[in-house]
Amino acid sequence: MDCGIFTSKTVLLFISLIFWAAGAALAFVGASVIKSVDNFENFLADKYTLIPAVIIICVAVLMFIIGIVGCCSTLSESKLGLGFFLICILIIFAAEVAALVCGFIYMGRINGSLEKSMTTVFEKYDGQNPESRTVDLLQSQLQCCGVSNYTDWTSMPWYSSHNNTVPLSCCKNTTTCTGRPDQPDQLNTQGCEIQLEKFLQSVSGYALLVILGFAIVKFFGIISVCVITCRSRRNDYEQFYA
Repeated sequence: MDCGIFTSKTVLLFISLIFWAAGAALAFVGASVIKSVDNFENFLADKYTLIPAVIIICVAVLMFIIGIVGCCSTLSESKLGLGFFLICILIIFAAEVAALVCGFIYMGRINGSLEKSMTTVFEKYDGQNPESRTVDLLQSQLQCCGVSNYTDWTSMPWYSSHNNTVPLSCCKNTTTCTGRPDQPDQLNTQGCEIQLEKFLQSVSGYALLVILGFAIVKFFGIISVCVITCRSRRNDYEQFYA
């Protein structure tokens, strides 16, 4: 076995062995993105932001299956198995590139759709409906208040109907805070729009970095399959003309 074949087999075996780990990682990332978007779905008018996450999870399922095929085909140098392995890697590589492109596109679209949808949801706040639970979750988790800042609540129906106070989810400490806007030292004064943007951008950015890393691994896998296949064909020709 020459150096090229040995190196290529080593690369393919390595890729096959990490397919399970890669699939698990991608599944976790995809689920995290979906959970993050689902928690704040009322603020996202554009539901297509889930497309990259769905692609990631589909790729993860394929990886678990293909890892077994790749390992067996590499050890046996099966042309049929390696050909199937190559096709699978190409499909996954294309899907990962598509996820990268979609991710960059929809990361930009998030910024433009948040303010209007968030304002609509905040105006529906009454402390009991589903929109209220989403707003409270957002403000408590991201430590923010209002859309642009805490003064946004002064123009909301909740403010005038509750003794000119903001929701307690705006408070830094709910045990001592009364929600009065004239006591800003007790409130999280920063707006939720910029905080949510940062959060979604960080989650999406992490997902895109993971996809990029695995796409690079697939690229080297494609090269390795080609090396083994070409070497195997050359050996067949040499035996035929011998």
